[in-house]
Amino acid sequence: MPTRVAAGLIDLDPEQFERPEFPDLFGGSALASGMEPLAMLYSGHQFGVYVPQLGDGRAVLLGEVKNETRERWDLHLKGAGMTPFSRDGDGRAVLRSTIREYLCCAAMQGLGIPTTQALCLVAAMTRVYRSRSKPVQCWSAWRRRHVRFGTFEVFYYRKQHEHLRTLADYVIEQHFSHLQDVDEKYARFFTEVVERTAKLIAQWQAVAGPMGS
Repeated sequence: MPTRVAAGLIDLDPEQFERPEFPDLFGGSALASGMEPLAMLYSGHQFGVYVPQLGDGRAVLLGEVKNETRERWDLHLKGAGMTPFSRDGDGRAVLRSTIREYLCCAAMQGLGIPTTQALCLVAAMTRVYRSRSKPVQCWSAWRRRHVRFGTFEVFYYRKQHEHLRTLADYVIEQHFSHLQDVDEKYARFFTEVVERTAKLIAQWQAVAGPMGS
């Protein structure tokens, strides 16, 4: 179920959908040249308390793609299998929840609300147990950036401040380049992230009720 709009964002020719390697690549069972998959480490508040180490339990970053206009897109798979952070889970996603996420992404895209760009769903022969046996589905998506607040938190709470500075400098260089040479760039960066996030969450919340009903 490939999405041509998402494919166009990285200049992916829709004819590539018909290649036999396509479901293997976007189902998590094959890699293209240059891909170096990784699961991302972070920390944060979960179940009402701070958890010092979390991570992608079923998501994998395959790599970064630049399109013809030099936009950067991160390519992710969700549900492709176990990662170092699966915490005794199987790293799989089931059909029902995957379709729900895919449709919600498409709906928000149609409303002009920033969200993940969903490319495709790939079915697997595998079944997993979630109160009962359910079919497995893997989905692939693009994101302009995939650095969580928790990516900063894990370095802060570990007192790894040099790593924290390196991460902040990287994010500013890649995604907030207008702040690179300003005074108090870290404070300006923090302020802009807070303002952007507030506006984004407000947009999400505005449609959460109708889309969830």
